[in-house]
Amino acid sequence: MAASAPNEILWLTRAGQRLGLLPGLGGSVAAWQLEDAPPGRVDLWRPWDGVRPDPYTFASFPLVPWSNRIGGGGFEHAGRFHPVAPNRHGEPYPIHGDGWLQPWTVRREGDDTVVMTLESDRFAGNPYRYRAEQRFRLVDGGLDQDLAVTHLGASSLPYGLGQHPYFLRPPGTRLRAPVTGVWLSGDDPLPTAHSRALPPEMDPTDIPASGPFVDNAFTGWSGEAHIEWPSRGLRLALRVPGWTERFGRAGGCCLLYRPPHGAAIAFEPITHPIDAFHLPGRPGLAVLETGQSIQLGVQWRIEPLGTG
Repeated sequence: MAASAPNEILWLTRAGQRLGLLPGLGGSVAAWQLEDAPPGRVDLWRPWDGVRPDPYTFASFPLVPWSNRIGGGGFEHAGRFHPVAPNRHGEPYPIHGDGWLQPWTVRREGDDTVVMTLESDRFAGNPYRYRAEQRFRLVDGGLDQDLAVTHLGASSLPYGLGQHPYFLRPPGTRLRAPVTGVWLSGDDPLPTAHSRALPPEMDPTDIPASGPFVDNAFTGWSGEAHIEWPSRGLRLALRVPGWTERFGRAGGCCLLYRPPHGAAIAFEPITHPIDAFHLPGRPGLAVLETGQSIQLGVQWRIEPLGTG
């Protein structure tokens, strides 16, 4: 195992692809590119500009040991309140865990595979002690991306996982991600109510990548989605193996972040909705005892548009 300089990009290559990783910057991804696609190199995730060390400018970053926001200054578990402080400037709530804020160590397993690990001990005063592992493996036609976390603390805690990739949205780009419900919110992004009536302008089952603002978690996700780029003649398919078996047909979450301006959207496979710590039944969170683990694996595949 070795640590990387903060801005050092570690490149993997295989089958006309290259994947740039940032172990020193939150175990994040700088770029994932298809090199031999006409008319030239294609960015499958929005590439990092190489300047700002801000994960919100990266191609993707891991969400561990929770996804999205926690309200109320923290959460209660097993009769004890655990404070969690805000962790991003301008954001009133702690967001996306803390793995994206720490350097990871790296072990290379060939030209196409890397394993990154992190041991976190109550980072910034939060209650979590854990070991996380990411595995990136380029395969013919795509990428296998795995994230796992093991609880190291003496007392149990609720955990969640997710991935936060960004996708460029040239004209005509569409997202197709079958869902059955949505967590609604007001001006505050924390959820206020769940609805099975999906407003068409925010339904990711089939939605343009440009349009009115969306920043919501969706329920009943099938564990499969497609980003379609007609201008490139390409589609990027994602699949989470075992998703329905794990969460049931009514469970399982994804999140769509579609800002009204800018070059990219985010579509996030996540194990639980926003602020699940304060929702009835804490949907999607897994209570881990010492030594117990959860895992989230995503298979990404590059396809010609119009197939399948």
